[in-house]
Amino acid sequence: MRRVLVVDDEENLRHMLQILLRREGYEAVGAASVDAALGELDAGPYDIILTDLRMPGRGGLELVDEVRRRNLDTTVVVMTAYGSREVAIEAMKRGAYDYLSKPFEADEVVLLLRKAEERERLSRENRQLRTQLKSGGREPETGLGEMVARSAPMNELFRTIRKIAEYKTTALVEGESGTGKELVARALHRLSPRASAPFIAVNCGAIPGPLLESELFGHRKGAFTDANRDRKGLFEEATGGTLFLDEIGELPLGLQVKLLRVLQEEEIRRLGDTQDIKVDVRVVAATARDLAAEVKRGGFREDLYYRLNVLALHIPPLRERREDIPLLVDHFIHRMNARMGLAITGTSPEALRVLVQFDWPGNVRELENTIERAMVLCEGAQIDVDSLPDRTKMAGRDAPTAAPVDGDLSIKRASRRSEEDLIRRALARTGGNRTRAAELLEISHRALLYKIKEYGIAGEAKAS
Repeated sequence: MRRVLVVDDEENLRHMLQILLRREGYEAVGAASVDAALGELDAGPYDIILTDLRMPGRGGLELVDEVRRRNLDTTVVVMTAYGSREVAIEAMKRGAYDYLSKPFEADEVVLLLRKAEERERLSRENRQLRTQLKSGGREPETGLGEMVARSAPMNELFRTIRKIAEYKTTALVEGESGTGKELVARALHRLSPRASAPFIAVNCGAIPGPLLESELFGHRKGAFTDANRDRKGLFEEATGGTLFLDEIGELPLGLQVKLLRVLQEEEIRRLGDTQDIKVDVRVVAATARDLAAEVKRGGFREDLYYRLNVLALHIPPLRERREDIPLLVDHFIHRMNARMGLAITGTSPEALRVLVQFDWPGNVRELENTIERAMVLCEGAQIDVDSLPDRTKMAGRDAPTAAPVDGDLSIKRASRRSEEDLIRRALARTGGNRTRAAELLEISHRALLYKIKEYGIAGEAKAS
């Protein structure tokens, strides 16, 4: 989520902008003066500052100067009343990105901030490219773009992304919630010839169907109540670039038909219009659902599924690539130290063991949130077990131990040790009740009795 600081002494305008930006998915905070804004910047970083130029005391020009003096990685957009264009241009000479003339429409604000985000992304990627050139022109083996990994399945995914990025062909990214589907889409865009054009993301499950159609395709004035002017849709705004359709499985059936036509004809028609408009957009869709199963159930159109699934990319869940967890933990600690002004040096060995053993149903997103929580709560310079959530600690405590003993690398003997350990802990948890233990172990009662005798642990079980 992008953080925006709105600086204006007019309370009504400040409040209106905060509501608008939050509705668009930004984290928006208001400040009534330059001094209050500087206090917010001291407390934490912001991606974008939207500031009025003329305010009592110090104004927007002074804020632009202060951002530059502090060398903050923040994009500044200034707002100016009619007739003050010269002052706005002066602000841009001093380092502001762009300006808005008051009064302005809500769409103007959103579009300008999206452009500012794209400019910030390109600037960041240029810095990364310069670093890569200095190191021999290669990307680090531990990641791609904002994705961090070293496991075999993720490196295979990175190779596929690099291979298909240059083509306009539609791609479908599949994976559980929190695995990083949008990061894959952004990597495809960044490595493509479309990198300098917009990347626009929309969550198909977060917008009601009637509104989503207008959001995607736009509308003409008078097309429906409150449509008081023409409005471009996201397909038009993304022309030349990439449109990321997240949670595509949530798309209503009626819209699925229209999307299929757009993908086939590369034309859209705004609501209330009679004319088609050509668009040049690469579509990347993503879903946490099993779309093939949805097709069989009748909840998703088969023709659209095959049209989207030309290039399929699957992101494995975090529990299937545990070797990436230590790398991700270090990455999150480094990033959050910079963001929150902390100095956490790492994790204790026991805390890292717990983190690696946990199954992470929320995947990388859950791991990131857990690390942030632990960094705030830990008492020392390292994340310890006590600062981790209870369910994470319990999972680590319950995890089976099947490590080799005295260098013994026999898979058969390691399996026996693991099986015996699971049986002992199931019996301990059920107070020795063999029937309940068998249910926990998901084996028959008879099989459990045999294994109890085989491992010589009859004394820990009782008849049941």
